Amino acid sequence: MRLPPFERFVRGLQMAGVLILGMIIGAIIYNSIFIARFEALISLKSELEVKLEQYEQDMKNLNEFKNQHTVIKSLLPRIEKEAGQDSKRPRLDKVTEAELIKRIKADLKIFIGRSIYEIDSDASLARSLLEQKVYLDVYNKDYTIEMKTVLVVDNVLQLWVEVRGYTKPPA
Repeated sequence: MRLPPFERFVRGLQMAGVLILGMIIGAIIYNSIFIARFEALISLKSELEVKLEQYEQDMKNLNEFKNQHTVIKSLLPRIEKEAGQDSKRPRLDKVTEAELIKRIKADLKIFIGRSIYEIDSDASLARSLLEQKVYLDVYNKDYTIEMKTVLVVDNVLQLWVEVRGYTKPPA
């Protein structure tokens, strides 16, 4: 049995290998660009959902309290970004951050409609509500928050919270 001389096909096989390798590398690059753009789209969607919910809530509260000029009409919780490298402070994506803000607003909605001049009597209530509050199962992770600053400006209760990862204490 005689074997065909493969020296004639070496150059063609090399070209086919380079072509297939280029196709694979191109597919990898295209997929990574697609994933990055999709993640940016998801992030933008969650930000817009949070803003839409905030605007709808503000419109409802402004219509409800339009004749009362000294009451808290809306809440604006903000999550502090990490300044240093703290191992207890996780990096939050926009979706998780939006869910935490939604839960904080739900806990503090009792302040809407209260007088801004009596906020000092309610500060202890807010602090007891949010002091080392644990939010369980936020996208399969647990977080604890701590209120840092509370400020009332233009009938908007603004508060800054610090988010940390929560580990369950041993039983």
